[in-house]
Amino acid sequence: MATPYDWLTASIEVVRDRIIDQWIKATKEAYEEKEKRVYYLSLEFLIGRLMRDAFSNLGVMETMRAALASLGVDLDLIAGLEPDAALGNGGLGRLAACFMESMASLGLPAHGYGIRYDYGIFRQVLAEGVQHEVPEDWLAFGNPWEFERPDLSCPVGFGGHVEEVTEEDGAVRHVWHPAETVTAVPYDTPVVGWRGRRVNTLRLWSARAPSPLDLDAFNRGDHVGATAGRARAEAISRVLYPSDESPAGRELRLRQEYFFTSASLRDLMRRHPDPGKLHEHAAVQLNDTHPALAVAELMRLLVDEKGIGWEQAWTVTRETLSYTNHTLLPEALETWPVELMERLLPRHMQIIYLINWHSLQSLEGPRTEDFIRSVSLIDETSGRRVRMGHLAFLGSHKVNGVSALHTDLMRETVFRDLASLHPGRIVNKTNGITFRRWLQQANPGLTAILVDVLGPGILDDPGLLAGLAAHEGDPALRERLRAARARNKIALARLIEERAGTRVDPSAIFDVQVKRIHEYKRQLLNLVETAALYEAIRAEPHRNWTPRVKIMAGKAAPSYHKAKLIIRLAHDLGRRIEEDPSMRGRLKLVFLPNYNVSLAERIVPAADLSEQISTAGMEASGTGNMKFALNGALTIGTLDGANVEIREHVGPDNITIFGLTAPEVAIRRSDPDHGRAAIARSPRLASALHLIRSGGVSPDEKGRYAALVDGLSDDDAFMVTDDFDAYWEAQRGLDALWADQAAWWRRSIANTAGMAWFSSDRTIREYAQDIWRMPVE
Repeated sequence: MATPYDWLTASIEVVRDRIIDQWIKATKEAYEEKEKRVYYLSLEFLIGRLMRDAFSNLGVMETMRAALASLGVDLDLIAGLEPDAALGNGGLGRLAACFMESMASLGLPAHGYGIRYDYGIFRQVLAEGVQHEVPEDWLAFGNPWEFERPDLSCPVGFGGHVEEVTEEDGAVRHVWHPAETVTAVPYDTPVVGWRGRRVNTLRLWSARAPSPLDLDAFNRGDHVGATAGRARAEAISRVLYPSDESPAGRELRLRQEYFFTSASLRDLMRRHPDPGKLHEHAAVQLNDTHPALAVAELMRLLVDEKGIGWEQAWTVTRETLSYTNHTLLPEALETWPVELMERLLPRHMQIIYLINWHSLQSLEGPRTEDFIRSVSLIDETSGRRVRMGHLAFLGSHKVNGVSALHTDLMRETVFRDLASLHPGRIVNKTNGITFRRWLQQANPGLTAILVDVLGPGILDDPGLLAGLAAHEGDPALRERLRAARARNKIALARLIEERAGTRVDPSAIFDVQVKRIHEYKRQLLNLVETAALYEAIRAEPHRNWTPRVKIMAGKAAPSYHKAKLIIRLAHDLGRRIEEDPSMRGRLKLVFLPNYNVSLAERIVPAADLSEQISTAGMEASGTGNMKFALNGALTIGTLDGANVEIREHVGPDNITIFGLTAPEVAIRRSDPDHGRAAIARSPRLASALHLIRSGGVSPDEKGRYAALVDGLSDDDAFMVTDDFDAYWEAQRGLDALWADQAAWWRRSIANTAGMAWFSSDRTIREYAQDIWRMPVE
């Protein structure tokens, strides 16, 4: 008898067969018409579940639903069994997934390249608020969407030495002799565009040892050692972002980055037989610094293996590559120790030295030592390290930021001196999201209302959403939207009870902050304000407080101990609130474990309020802010990342902005006592911090959060204390607005109407026109 999982697999395979015909057709046309292609290199592709995405984009959802129902099978039930593809962690990977879908929807021939992780980053398990990481075994039952392509495997080398060979004409050729070789095996997944316009390929690499077993060692009785080589090779594609607390972990990260970059470049060059004209046929986009080694690897392939001269190879490399920067955080702008690079990638280190020499030799006029140090590929301030952001910058013809503010700050901060040497190289391409998944699939109730009001054209043209603004005064529309949101909130409330064991009131404000846990994203600010609100309700229990449910989710990196402590604080504070009878359900705080795309698809349509409260100047863009606003949630946030542009498009009256601006943050940081002074100015803040520090939320371990709170006095780099009072007042203003439901829903309508510009289709058109130099409709 068929199991539900059997039905899931059978349903996918039925539709997959239709996809394959279009997939083959698209590939054949690309070859025959010699189309220029995009190659998108990303360490993450957070694609989530693919069944609904593919069924919806092909227009077969209702056909499949009816066919399964005739056999007594519920499509929604089996769709929920599909595991999330554990191929990413946060916004970087979700952006890559949106871009792949938009490229297919716009008819652009494109390949995505990444790693096929066996266990993803990790599955988050919370025990008394403590995060534990366990393997995310998403491939346990196989993956019916993927096709293994062992015939296209390629070798990737590590270590060894470089030999100089003198040719008969006196030219010197460099030959790299790796000490170790790993086999990269490709797995292909189809990416279906809207209405099946085009099917592109996501090619993910799995690491294998050239030989699965050292038979000599095995026969000598070393049965474990005989598989050591295999274990070392396969570790490359085991998990995303292995902990870098140990030297072995740091080396593994570098091996991962080079592994997928090298395999991808070799693969794409196979399609384009004239390497001297590669840039005319291929546009390679580096998604952050993880694939920045593409600069050195492409130079190595062109010079050492294809015999092209240095100057021509450099022109081809620079015109082929472009780089997207996603962060201004120093720790996220990767650097690698020169010693590690020389040992693991000796030829690439030689090439990087030569690129650096040419770059520094080209400097005109007198330059200070500080300027030269700032533009060098080698950072020598504390040990010698290779700056991967600088390498990507020099090796690309365009470097883009992902929001207007972020791009301006790139020019002014991390790449200021390089930008002065290469004016015009930095451009802005504000991120976007695919409305097909984050509106049509995630929120069918809202979508049905929009189609009824604006017509079915909105499914194809996001720009038509702007017409919704003309209806914001319609009370009947507001009521329909409120009812649709209420249904989503009831469904989320059930999920919260199931996963967190907490009952919440769907009529309360659903106040949501779901994202990777990091100090700059300021989950701590949210929690301190929650503690202050808890104390205020306790002090005046008879006031008419607005009921509020704070919903949080997100993973902390395994070695990021402070982020893990923030998760535990959310648990402890939520428990303290839950156990206090004076709250009477007016305040709840829940932290949902194992945040992923599928959970986001349940949370986003149910949110009333979207928390986008990062320290100004530190969030590159954000895409969660776009998803929530598209679905009608109001935003409370700082003037950071894409919040700036969201305010421009939805109108300043329809978004709640608070706190310091990026320039004000820079000024405040210059005062070493700013945190202590902010606490002294705010009795409410001081009291909330005392509650946390003194063990008021952790009676079993009173000093658990002492260091966390003390850090806000001594070194509040993320302005939690300075922005607290403004955040508190903004939240109370939203309480008052909630009491006027007509006004709240007018703002909600304005948000949905104003989000058309944030479609990833618009973003991809801009990349195609301004960076990849490709025609697009």
